[in-house]
This record gives sequence, structure tokens and C-alpha cells, in this order.
Amino acid sequence: MCESTFAMSYLFDPEVLGRIARAAIGQPLEDMVEQIAAELEREYPGHIRQDRRWVLNNAGGAMGMMTVLHASVTEYVIIFGSPIGTEGHTGRFWAEDYFYILEGEQWGYSETDPHKRVYKPGDCHILEQGVAEGYRMPDRCFALEYARGFIPAMLPFGLADTVFGTLDWRSFARTLQLYGKSTVKELAQGKV
Repeated sequence: MCESTFAMSYLFDPEVLGRIARAAIGQPLEDMVEQIAAELEREYPGHIRQDRRWVLNNAGGAMGMMTVLHASVTEYVIIFGSPIGTEGHTGRFWAEDYFYILEGEQWGYSETDPHKRVYKPGDCHILEQGVAEGYRMPDRCFALEYARGFIPAMLPFGLADTVFGTLDWRSFARTLQLYGKSTVKELAQGKV
């Protein structure tokens, strides 16, 4: 169960996201993504992106790919993962992050606990605000990821590896374009 101690008002409910994620498990990735997007559109009409473009993402030393389902100043919902595995630093944010495993495994550890935690399909890995961890996806792994808090403060972490490492300007531009268009759409609807 994913329960939060964060006390702000948000559009998305982590319990609803968890239910939607768990209901999609066991299908091919493309089918899971479409089912999740359709269910989210039913629950949150007008707040889910209709295109499913995948974008490469390098952050915290890890490389994966994502498709943005929703983005605003205070929340984002994406499908993130890798077909071949990856590992890195989660980042430390002014946001809470929920990672609902759809397929594969994610391993995690923190600076206060030197033991490996294993998250499997149906599990939710919560990264509390201000906490950082190391993580690994030892092989193919995809998850529905939901973050809530001050999302613009997460962008430097999400783009630094691209700017100072991969120099993949196409992925950089696509990420900013997807986030920017989604955020402007949400602001136009009165959603921060």
C-alpha cells in the first residue's frame, strides 16, 4: 500500500494510481501503457496526454526511457523504465515520488539502511521528500511513476546528465517540450 504523509492538495491520488497500475500488470508493455492511460483519463478527464512518445532519459547516472502521461508545476505521471536494466541515484527532491512496478524488479537502498530492498510487480517504492537512495533495475523493468511537490526543482537533476554527459540535445529538447506543453495546458485549465 502506498500511503503518504505529505499534506498538500493534489489532483492525483496515489491509491487510485496503485490500483490502476496493478490492474494492468501481466500484459505486454504497450498494452499496459494504453490501459493505464485510458483508466487515468477516465479518473482524471482532460489531464492525461494523448500521445505516447518515448523519450530517452539520463539522470543520476542511470539511463532509461519515459513516456509522459501528465505534467504540471506540482505533479507528473510517467511510465519509466529500461528494457535492459540500469542503476543510479534517485535524486533528492522537494517532492514525493511513488514508483509502482509494472514488470521486472527494482532494488533500492538508502544511506540509513545498508540492506537491499526488492520491489516486484504490484509493489510501490516510495521516495519521501528530501530522501535520496541508490537503485538498480537489474534487467528489464518498467513502472508507473508519480511525483508530487515542486516539480520544476526536479528538472536540473533530470537533465544534468544530458547537458554535461550525453549531449543528447534531441532528448533534452523533447523532454522540455513535453513538460512545457503539458504544464501550460494544466495552467490553462486552472491546475497548478
